[in-house]
Amino acid sequence: MRLGWYSALTPPEKRTYWACFGGFTLDSMDSTIYALMMPVLMTVLALSKSDAGLLGSVSLIGSALGGWGAGLLADRYGRVKVMQGTVLWVAAFTCLAGLCSSFWEFLPVRFLQGIGYGGEAVVGAVLISEAIAPALRGRVAASVQSGYAVGYAISLTLMPVVFAWLPEDIAWRAFFAIGLLPAFLIWFIRRLVPESQAFTQAKRPPKKIDLREIFGRDHRRVTLISTILASGIFGGAYIMITWLPTYMRMVLNLPVASTSGYLAVNIVGSLLGPFIYGRISDRISRGKAFMLFLLCQACVVAVYTFAPINMAVTLGLGLLLGAFQGGLASGLPVAFAELYPTRMRANGAGFCTSFGRGFGSIMPAAVGFASTSMGLPTAMGVFAISSYAIAFAAALCLPDATGADMMVEPSQVGEQGSGAAVGQRAVHL
Repeated sequence: MRLGWYSALTPPEKRTYWACFGGFTLDSMDSTIYALMMPVLMTVLALSKSDAGLLGSVSLIGSALGGWGAGLLADRYGRVKVMQGTVLWVAAFTCLAGLCSSFWEFLPVRFLQGIGYGGEAVVGAVLISEAIAPALRGRVAASVQSGYAVGYAISLTLMPVVFAWLPEDIAWRAFFAIGLLPAFLIWFIRRLVPESQAFTQAKRPPKKIDLREIFGRDHRRVTLISTILASGIFGGAYIMITWLPTYMRMVLNLPVASTSGYLAVNIVGSLLGPFIYGRISDRISRGKAFMLFLLCQACVVAVYTFAPINMAVTLGLGLLLGAFQGGLASGLPVAFAELYPTRMRANGAGFCTSFGRGFGSIMPAAVGFASTSMGLPTAMGVFAISSYAIAFAAALCLPDATGADMMVEPSQVGEQGSGAAVGQRAVHL
């Protein structure tokens, strides 16, 4: 029985795929544990809303720094070694959170956990991008990002089980201790996952870490455009993720049960979106796929925030919001990886993704300030659609490196992409 593109992968590619998918899934599980436990922590540890918000922000800052830092290390020491380290890092600091008893103890732990999560996401994306053949790269690499939805679903499933067996003041600590599970993935990665050939066969492996190379004359434009693209995509996403539950409760007046139903539907959309985006991006190019998904997402947000909608429409739009945003986020790492040569690939992809995430995290705060004068729905719609417009303009300028040969060191970014992309569109799996 053939399973689409998965059946076309070689055994080493399959092992690499499951290592990257498993790492992202389990690290996402650890990351979402914080969000699920925050109401409990606010009660048990008497954390304020501002404390909770700061814990969320410090994690995003850590993720931005970790993504770039891990990318630099991966270009120097190898993708697989650094990936092992980031997975273990996330597991250790998630488990350590179960020993915290105050805001000031949680703050550094949350920051350090964010460093590992951002690092694993970037390094895993670069590894899978280099390991997979060009004809399948878009859909395979994008599907790894659906591990976020799987990880979120796992943490959602485990939470009621833990709290059914243990009292609340102990259950939340036990729930954080479950975050140590990703550490067992290290054994699988060490024994079965090969280092990427693009890295091992690079003609000029870097002798030292060079922070400035991605800002040099040959790569400055790509770095700028890619960072703007990521900033717009993440900015719109963070607006909806941060403010949509409040909008549903305070503006749409939906009950708690309906809000939970939206969350489940949104997770399903986040699971499906990367698979859809990956197939489309392999057919029409990364940039065109970004533009298509951005237009669709802007339309969905416009209806959500500016039009009167009922419960059925809310659930339907929740599925589309999750699908389009999941697809957009899944496309960034592979698109960036194709734009840089091997010696700086993880550095470039890590910087653009991580700092785009950091710049995008400003948008929810902007909505909060603007909502005092124009109302929450209007502020959400205006700022989210503006973010998507900025990302659309960047996607329009993005060099086409779809299907680039990762084994080749291009003299000019984008030179190799168009020819490889044309060849790969004849492959329909």
